[in-house]
Amino acid sequence: MSKYFNNVPEIKYEGKDSKNPFAFKYYNPDEVVGNKTMKEHLRFTMSYWHTLTGEGTDPFGAGTMERPWDGETDKMELAKMRMEAAFEFMDKLGIEYFAFHDRDIAPEGKDLAETNKNLDEIVAYCKELMQKHNKKLLWGTANMFNNPRFVHGAATSNNADVFAYAAAQVKKALEVTKELGGENYVFWGGREGYETLLNTDMKLEQDNLARFFHMAVDYAKKIGFTGQFLIEPKPKEPTKHQYDFDVATVLSFLKKYDLDKYFKVNIEANHATLAGHTVQHELAVARINGVLGSLDINQGDLLLGWDTDQFPTNIYDATLTMYEVLKNGGIAPGGLNFDAKVRRGSFEVEDLFLGYIAGMDTFAKALKVAHKLLESRELEKFVEERYSSFREGIGKDIVEGKVDFEALEKYALNNSVIKNKSGRQELLESILNQYILNE
Repeated sequence: MSKYFNNVPEIKYEGKDSKNPFAFKYYNPDEVVGNKTMKEHLRFTMSYWHTLTGEGTDPFGAGTMERPWDGETDKMELAKMRMEAAFEFMDKLGIEYFAFHDRDIAPEGKDLAETNKNLDEIVAYCKELMQKHNKKLLWGTANMFNNPRFVHGAATSNNADVFAYAAAQVKKALEVTKELGGENYVFWGGREGYETLLNTDMKLEQDNLARFFHMAVDYAKKIGFTGQFLIEPKPKEPTKHQYDFDVATVLSFLKKYDLDKYFKVNIEANHATLAGHTVQHELAVARINGVLGSLDINQGDLLLGWDTDQFPTNIYDATLTMYEVLKNGGIAPGGLNFDAKVRRGSFEVEDLFLGYIAGMDTFAKALKVAHKLLESRELEKFVEERYSSFREGIGKDIVEGKVDFEALEKYALNNSVIKNKSGRQELLESILNQYILNE
């Protein structure tokens, strides 16, 4: 029985010709694409923070969101109401997974002990609702950026007391994630970076961050948590420069500190654009290095220089995202988490559902397009031909390590004509267009 969203029906698949705003046009969870259903491919996940706790505030104004729990002043009762609403929301959309920060689901108390007590109470209720509604936790994480104690960072703070508090918080968050059967644990270094190097010991901060990660790995082993560890790259905002700038930076950090065997990355589209990359670039870097773990799906506004976290509706970006995911062999045990929020002017509860429907339909269509494109091998065959010079002659010798500078100089001196071929970028973009427009 509906308790929080009385005006919204259960969202069903009605096909692309449907005019019903509360229906899927492309997302048919049971439709088989390749060897899996859409539901298995996409592993859609509800973000607890944007969906349940977002109030629509911005730097220039108060919150605008109208929610069924407005007016509730008891913080624990409010937390339980939001938890109930979360499962009703997932049921109506047919979403199996959710993700949260510890402070999303339970309020902070007067001290860490009371905060942990609050969390334990809500987690017990969450576990009960998960069993009742047959839902799963994709990942948990710790919010170490909102509270003023983290003004200078958490694991990279100049204050050892803050480092200790952050460790205690992650310890508890790991325990909670394990208790709820979480398949992953995410580290997002919201304030792990600097505003100015004039007051920063970068080496100590990064060394301490590595120490922190090693402690987390050790504790996970101790308690038997076998989920995947993920780092979420972001270049800036809220700090001027964050240490997890992009996938390549994270890879370098992990290899330097002997952490690469324990971590993969959780890539967010809007973070990629803030780093000056396309999301396809970030996904490809992760995939070819074997660290593509999970996705936060959203999009930014190219006219704005911050993280707008809009629901994903760009079919081109979504198609290229799913193209990389399919080339990766899938995304499990990760998933596609809607780290997206409705606009401040979209303040009614119905808008939450409409945002998710738009995003789920976009990625459903993108999955089908990407699958057909990959099956055709049109792009792969072009790339293979483009690099064919490395499969024979001097190119084959280069790849097999059979030549050195002297041998290559001798070859170059005797090879008076070099002939390049067009990269045909426009042709390839038109092929991509054809698959998107014809699907």
